[in-house]
Amino acid sequence: MGRSLLLSCHPIPTLAVTVIATVLTAVTGNSIGTCALVALAVLTGQLSIGWSNDLIDARRDRAAGRTDKPVARGAISRRSVIIAITASVILTVPLALGLGWRAGLVQLAGTAAGWAYNFGIKSTVLSPAPYVVAFGGLPAIATLALPGGGWPPWWALVAGALLGVSAHFGNVLPDIDEDAAAGVHGLPHRIGRLGSAVAASGSVLVAVAVVVLGRGSTPTPVDWGGLVAAAILAAAGFWRARRDHRSEAAFLCTVGAAAVCVVLIAISGALR
Repeated sequence: MGRSLLLSCHPIPTLAVTVIATVLTAVTGNSIGTCALVALAVLTGQLSIGWSNDLIDARRDRAAGRTDKPVARGAISRRSVIIAITASVILTVPLALGLGWRAGLVQLAGTAAGWAYNFGIKSTVLSPAPYVVAFGGLPAIATLALPGGGWPPWWALVAGALLGVSAHFGNVLPDIDEDAAAGVHGLPHRIGRLGSAVAASGSVLVAVAVVVLGRGSTPTPVDWGGLVAAAILAAAGFWRARRDHRSEAAFLCTVGAAAVCVVLIAISGALR
């Protein structure tokens, strides 16, 4: 049951968002204790999103023959998943508010956006919106958690939102056919595989460009190197997605570009 519960939480996206949020909090200058609190708050929130996704979609996934979904194929009981969801939600709220009410509310808003996606936004033209809210809020959690901290600059919020758009399209691509068969018709399904691959790769490249060019300072050689690295990642993700849309390469390239953004922010000290 443990392995099925782990697979049901969507482990790669859950871990990726948690690590990005934690490292971003660290490079912003927060204490080790605050970084640990962010990691736990984001992790429990992401776990609740992943588990609720599989639980809510179980009947539809079963009808579509989704053997990769533990709840749909009966590898784990609905009761076990409900208990896991309940525990994660109960933990998320105090952990988030332990960061202070402003940072806490931003984190909880990101978690609520994920739940809203699961409950139906994923099947509408607004399907990227929850990802924009969740990823766009990560820099705000990091800066608002600082003692006396404020909101991050506009470029950090925009870059986070663009990474969210890229993550959405990259995350949907491997399952786009199964989702459509199950009745899910979000924006990626409406614009098709090619459009989704372009959106995933293009958004991630623009996100890094915003970090490099939006800070108001002259880009350094490291900045340009980061932009080149992002271009390579975007091209690699697009190429792989076009050859095999079931590959997770587009999403993994988004994670790589997010790492580039965090490194550039750390080196520049722009959020301190």
